[in-house]
Amino acid sequence: MSNLMNQIKESVGKIQSFTEQQPTIGLILGSGLGDFADEIENATYIDYADIPHFPVSTVEGHAGKLVIGEMSGKIVVAMQGRFHFYEGYSMQEVTFPVRVMKGLGVEQIIVTNACGGMNPDFKAGDLMIIEDHLNLTGANPLIGPNDKELGPRFPDMSTAYTPELIELVEKVGEEQDIKLQKGVYASISGPTYMTRAELKMLRTLGADTVGMSTVPEVIVARHMDMKTIGISCITDMAIAEELEPLTHEQVVEVANRTKPTFKQLLRSVIEKV
Repeated sequence: MSNLMNQIKESVGKIQSFTEQQPTIGLILGSGLGDFADEIENATYIDYADIPHFPVSTVEGHAGKLVIGEMSGKIVVAMQGRFHFYEGYSMQEVTFPVRVMKGLGVEQIIVTNACGGMNPDFKAGDLMIIEDHLNLTGANPLIGPNDKELGPRFPDMSTAYTPELIELVEKVGEEQDIKLQKGVYASISGPTYMTRAELKMLRTLGADTVGMSTVPEVIVARHMDMKTIGISCITDMAIAEELEPLTHEQVVEVANRTKPTFKQLLRSVIEKV
């Protein structure tokens, strides 16, 4: 058994010592959405620091807790705060919680984020279903020895985001009268925001939005054959010709304004998934 598999088993065992609930849906909550986990009922909160081999989130607005409980009739496990490559963690550390979710019994994972919009048809406050992505972080969480117990050496990524889940989210959006965009998410390492020239490059490559997360987690989820859906909150417009200075506080402010709609969408998706 590989060292990674041992670490996963140790983390899973520790989490299971806190609760007997067995989650089937995983949630990774991005900037501004962490308090969605507080709506989980009969919840058990576990500090990341209390879970063996878990990193600790260092970003403002990320609480750093794993929350397990009931939502919309399902048992879910939510990351109230995620880890990022730019924090200095390896890609393997960033994605370790996804492997632990799989070990807990999760088969479907919903990944959310705050991002910049590059498509001129979008606007700040829009929600976007991620149809596909560009991994421009300069790294990959699967680099290194491969454990066949976890997944194949060369996993297929032709449907990184599960088509039937994309259709389900679209249907929920129509039913709830929530306007949803669809597009390609470009993941960069950060922590700097993009220059005008970089934004022009990304748009030319086919990206509709840009952010500093999500793709590593999705790669690992697909490696383990988990169904995945990604939903982005566009918190600012990152159009090269109209670029203005941006702060993290501005990103969180827009994410907070969009939060009620985002929460409504997530609750309904969890109910129907």
